[in-house]
Amino acid sequence: MVDVPRPETPPGRVLVEVVTAAMNPGEIGIREGVFAAIWPAAFPEGQGNDYSGVVAEVGEGVTEFRVGQPVLGFAPRAAQAEFVVAAPSALASKPAGLGWDEAATIAGAGATAWAGVGVVAPQQGETVVVSAAAGGVGVITAQLAALRGAHVIGTAGEGNLGYLASLGVTPVRYGPGLLGRLQEAAPDGVDAYLDTFGAGNVDVAIALGVPPYRINTIADGNAIRKYGVRSAAQEQADTPEIWERIAGLAATGQLVIPITRAYPMDQIQDAYRDLGTRRVRGKRVLHVMSPERRSGLLAP
Repeated sequence: MVDVPRPETPPGRVLVEVVTAAMNPGEIGIREGVFAAIWPAAFPEGQGNDYSGVVAEVGEGVTEFRVGQPVLGFAPRAAQAEFVVAAPSALASKPAGLGWDEAATIAGAGATAWAGVGVVAPQQGETVVVSAAAGGVGVITAQLAALRGAHVIGTAGEGNLGYLASLGVTPVRYGPGLLGRLQEAAPDGVDAYLDTFGAGNVDVAIALGVPPYRINTIADGNAIRKYGVRSAAQEQADTPEIWERIAGLAATGQLVIPITRAYPMDQIQDAYRDLGTRRVRGKRVLHVMSPERRSGLLAP
């Protein structure tokens, strides 16, 4: 971490003081060069995309937001900082009743889940499989599919099977033999498959007879090229209107966003080491704002 000057607020922009910034596994891949072809990095540069915060200043001409307003937003590789300069079109209002930590995940993990569910379009009574259904994107994906009336089967490690069951998701242990366990859990077949993990899940979906246009993956580029499956992600739900719909579901208790752990900014290295294990339920987040400053804000 380095100290930088507080950003100026140019006309038509909003300065947001960040309360919580989300963390996503893709940020590790960016640093390691895994996504160099599509998301090249020029170090040193920032990290983090989705966040929650409070409007600190509004630039000339901005009428959509006011100073002191709670917001959530998306700022590619800039969210893990005390202040973010944002266009009004990259912000949404944070509803009352939605916690800062949960709000910070909406424009990233929430939008990614929304896009995937939208593109495979689960219908009432259909059976949908979600891989890594206890993970940050998967747990939201599974619930959004269930809200459409689908029967959701979620794959997870042994330690998360009970948690998925508590959400109304039929849990199936992932690992060797997954295809057989899914066939047993869905004797009448699977209609759609949402892969949030990779590791051969698209191959399993094809083996189950799911048509490629009803398979979406956010983690397996080779499978996209091989089978022509869908690849909808955050970019396909990158609007404040969608973020506000997701936030509304969470604020009213229709959608649960589990926060596994929140780290202070000075523990960011440990936070990413933990995230890199990919053994997580829900989301890990960073508390950017100091506890003293945070306690002075109004309750969510």
